[in-house]
Amino acid sequence: MSGIPHDHYEPKTGGERWLNNRLPVLGLLYDTLMIPTPKNLNWMWIWGIVLTFTLALQIVTGIVLVMHYTPHVDMAFASVEHIMRDVNGGFMLRYMHANGASLFFVAVYAHIFRGLYYGSYKSPREVTWIIGILMYLLMMGSAFMGYVLPWGQMSFHGTAVITGLFGAVPFVGEAIQTWLLGASAVGQPALNRFFSLHYLMPFIIAGLTIVHIWAFHSTGNNNPTGVEVRRGSKEEAKRDTLPFWPYFVLKDLFALAIILMVFFAIVGFMPNYLGHPDNYIEANPLATPAHIVPEWYFLPFYAILRAFTADVWVVMFANWISFGIIDAKFFGVIAMFGAIAVIALAPWLDTSSVRSGRYRPMFKWWFALLVVDFIVLMWVGAMPAEGIYPYISLIGAAYWFAYFLVILPLLGVIEKPLPMPATIEDDFNAHYDPKTGGTHTAVKPAE
Repeated sequence: MSGIPHDHYEPKTGGERWLNNRLPVLGLLYDTLMIPTPKNLNWMWIWGIVLTFTLALQIVTGIVLVMHYTPHVDMAFASVEHIMRDVNGGFMLRYMHANGASLFFVAVYAHIFRGLYYGSYKSPREVTWIIGILMYLLMMGSAFMGYVLPWGQMSFHGTAVITGLFGAVPFVGEAIQTWLLGASAVGQPALNRFFSLHYLMPFIIAGLTIVHIWAFHSTGNNNPTGVEVRRGSKEEAKRDTLPFWPYFVLKDLFALAIILMVFFAIVGFMPNYLGHPDNYIEANPLATPAHIVPEWYFLPFYAILRAFTADVWVVMFANWISFGIIDAKFFGVIAMFGAIAVIALAPWLDTSSVRSGRYRPMFKWWFALLVVDFIVLMWVGAMPAEGIYPYISLIGAAYWFAYFLVILPLLGVIEKPLPMPATIEDDFNAHYDPKTGGTHTAVKPAE
């Protein structure tokens, strides 16, 4: 299964041999659990199990919630209240599902930024990275469509705003918007479509998760040094790795237990903290909320969408060079989706021969600024589009694109990396005493 030399499953009993010859499921399970994993993985490698658990949680709670939900504009809001008030444990199921979406995005953002810092997108893992970005896009689509289902004020009017963006596409925008909504405005056809797709997408994500895991099992896992596992012989590979079970499974389960303690504390004591109070008011097409705000995990890209107004010079230039086809609204849509596209293109935009940011002193500062920029964009995305906030959004959006399109390619040319360890084993031994298992008091990079 993995390109790293390791022991494979060998049936021991007649029953195991019979099953393995017809359906090698035991061999597949063994190779998955015992896959050689770099022994120097740190705590930023816990997010995979959090994402897997959260996906399962969302599917299970979603299936139960659907048993009591009515996808009709006249009954959707009431059916959600029925779940909250009358269904046994319904309020807990709904709060777990709603906050589970937030946990999902916390984990995926940590997972993505870890990959960006440690260069997990670099060769030979480009396909793994692209599959991950596709999963992220499906997550965003599923979360948006799920937010529509309660049919509250923010759900309804937020849907009208976001789907209206497709109408900004020149020539075909109105047709796309009508096709998406099933009508000229948000109503019953849109609710039917979004309900169906919200139910379907998690299962597509689950399928892509299997492909994602298969992909990195084929290329091997990245690690904090970015140094590849030695593949010359089984003995060399064993000096750089440990089997996934029990070492990393137990570490991941311990981390998951801590994260779930925080998660259930939020579900139990502050379940509506990340929600919006207007969504507890039934949708009214004739009364628009004063300030339409998407869920927090969309805010950075929502800020980028709003940053490019008609008086920004790059928008004016695009409008002039396209003979008026690209207006401010369409440019904002391009920028919003482009902000995700540049993440997907990171394997080809990063020109450095060094994979891990640990050994790139200049990269560390620019990357830290990118993380701060993402948080600032998230904050300003929740603010009204007036006063100083549009200028902050524009600066944040400009840095986001500059990081991927300018800074990342240039750093590979001008940056002088630090010395790297020759092997994963050297890095592990520099941090941990191989005899006692304890940490060293001082850690020096291997020359």
